[in-house]
Formats: sequence, C-alpha cells, structure tokens
Amino acid sequence: MAARGRGGAVARGWVARAVAGGSVAAGSGGEATLGQRSGAPPRPGGEAMPTLSENVLFGMGNPLLDICAVVDKDFLDKYGLKPNDQILAEEKHKELFEELVKKFKVEYHAGGSTQNSVKVAQWMIQSPYKAATFFGCIGKDKFGEILKKKAEEAHVDAHYYEQSEEPTGTCAACITSDNRSLVANLAAANCYKKEKHLDLEKNWKLVEKAKVYYIAGFFLTVSPEAVLKVAAQASANNKIFSLNLSAPFISQFYKEPMMKVMPYVDVLFGNETTEDIKEIARKTQALPKANTKRQRIVVFTQGKDDTVMATENEVTTFPVLVSDQSEIVDTNGAGDAFVGGFLSQLVYDRPVTECIRAGHYAASVIIKRSGCTFPEKPDFH
Repeated sequence: MAARGRGGAVARGWVARAVAGGSVAAGSGGEATLGQRSGAPPRPGGEAMPTLSENVLFGMGNPLLDICAVVDKDFLDKYGLKPNDQILAEEKHKELFEELVKKFKVEYHAGGSTQNSVKVAQWMIQSPYKAATFFGCIGKDKFGEILKKKAEEAHVDAHYYEQSEEPTGTCAACITSDNRSLVANLAAANCYKKEKHLDLEKNWKLVEKAKVYYIAGFFLTVSPEAVLKVAAQASANNKIFSLNLSAPFISQFYKEPMMKVMPYVDVLFGNETTEDIKEIARKTQALPKANTKRQRIVVFTQGKDDTVMATENEVTTFPVLVSDQSEIVDTNGAGDAFVGGFLSQLVYDRPVTECIRAGHYAASVIIKRSGCTFPEKPDFH
C-alpha cells in the first residue's frame, strides 16, 4: 500500500490550466532511468553494490515533532477536521495540541514530510551513515533537542537552523480507523532563513556534495527562494531534483512559487485518486523543463490503488504490495515512506521501476507500525 494523502494531492484545476495546449508524446519506450533521455535496460544481476558517499542525498523541509493519537469523531468535529486531510493550524486549533495530549494516549515521533522521507531513505540505504542530509529550522527548546536526537539515531546528517523566536514545530496526527487528519503548527519550521543558513559556505558545500535532491511542496510556504536556489543548482549541474505536490492547498494557494520551480523538477511526486489520473500525469510530465538532458518522470500514488508513472513515452501503472487490513496500524507517513524508498534506489541510479518497487516496500513496512517508524534493518532485495 502506497501513500494515502500524506504524499500530497494534485489539485486538478491548476494542472489543467498550466498545461493547456501542451503537446504530449505517446508510445512505448524501454525501462526509464533519470540518467538519460532514452530507456535503459535493467542492470545485469550479480554486479557489486556500488558504494555511496556521505551526503549523496539532500533534503530540505519543515522539521516537526509528530504527536500521534487515536481520536474520536467528536474530537474531529470540535476542531472542524476532515477524517483524511492535512492542514496548517489556525487560531481555532490553538487548544487542539494541548487537548490531544491531555485526553488521548499520544506517541511522539520526529516528523515533517521531507524529514520522514530522508529518514526512510537512509534506513533503506543503511551504509554509509549520513548518506542523507537534512536542512530545516527548529527552536532552541526541549522538542528541538528531541528532534536532533532522533535525527542522529536515524543516522541522518541533520543541520538545523536554530532560532529562539519560535518554538519547534509540531504536527497533530489525529487517527480514526485507517484515516488520519494532520494539523501542522509550523512555528519554528516557518522561520527558515536562506541567507542565515543555506547561503553559509559550510552548508552550501553540503548541497553541492549531493547528487539527488528532494523537497516536499510544503516548504514552498516557508522559503520558496531556498527551494529555487537548490533546484537551479541541481539543474545547472545535471543532478536530479525531485519535488512533491504535497497537499491540495499548496497547488491552490502557492501556485506561483510552484510553477517557478517546476521547470527544474526531474521527478514529481503526488497523490491523487481521480478517474483522469493518467491524463493529469501525462500533462504534468510535458510541462516545460530547464535541463533537457533528463526527461521528467511523474509518479502519483493512489493509496491502495495502483501507482501511476508518466515518462516521456508512456504512462504505466504498478500494483502496490497488498497488505492484510488487520496488519495495518497507521497509514500516517506512508506517502513519505514511498518517496524515501524511491530515493534510496535513485541515488544508485537504478531503473525507475526498481525505485517504485522500493517505494512500495517502504510504504508497506511503515503502515504496519505506529508513526513513520521502521525496524532496525530493511528486508528489501
């Protein structure tokens, strides 16, 4: 089972408008990779596992401390929450976080969409430690210390911009059956400053070290100029930049910064359940692109339904790994896990079909556990 909502949703209106009149290539090609424009056969079996360098994968986003709890319908109704949604906290949600902790049994996890994906990718990669780098903003407080500790435990090379104006961000995951409603209070995560962190020479060197980049669309609400700087750098150096559409409100209210960064996107992730999903994927794939050395690949997950991939030549679907309903504990973070699994193979320049297989595997592990957590070692071959 792949993402259910957390990986984001395509707001159809802007996609259709953005590509109006665009031509679309059709036909069938070989197995797509991102290292070249034409298809490539899968790697022959038996070859030695290539070794990765530290900081090969770069992620930047909103680090949040997830506060997860199984709640009732009354709680959702009280705060005007839909059972399966992701929103930013407003004034009316002020008491929500406190009530959640007081009224229900809660679990704390290091979260935030991009940080989750980077953590899962590092877990899938295993060696070396610190193959994955993460940038984001936290507060100088107890929750910030927990996040630093959790990142270290996950062997992610996290470099946080720490400030004292705002506390570390939190995200309430309100779970009812297999749905979850996410309410994010960005707080410190909203305070990321490009000029005070990304632009510093020691930090920018880490950006330059990477070969694959991933940023969730959520970060466009915080620092679009930081996203643009990383994306342009990746494109100019023929490296792989990936973006997630994240949630409907991003493409509805942050369409301008999203369309500015779109020409630099090599891999676009999203989550959508609609009849014309293939057409949306095809048209999004055909949007203008800065680096013509790489074709864009669009990957849309649809919960328990097939994952859809659009390349230059075709649109293909991939069945997800079937999980017994009784084994599903929590779909929170499944979309992030799918992306993490995908990225863990992309850093090795493996065919995209392998990346999707790894994404499905990672998501299938995460949904059988509480929060975006995983066992000590993956069982992926």
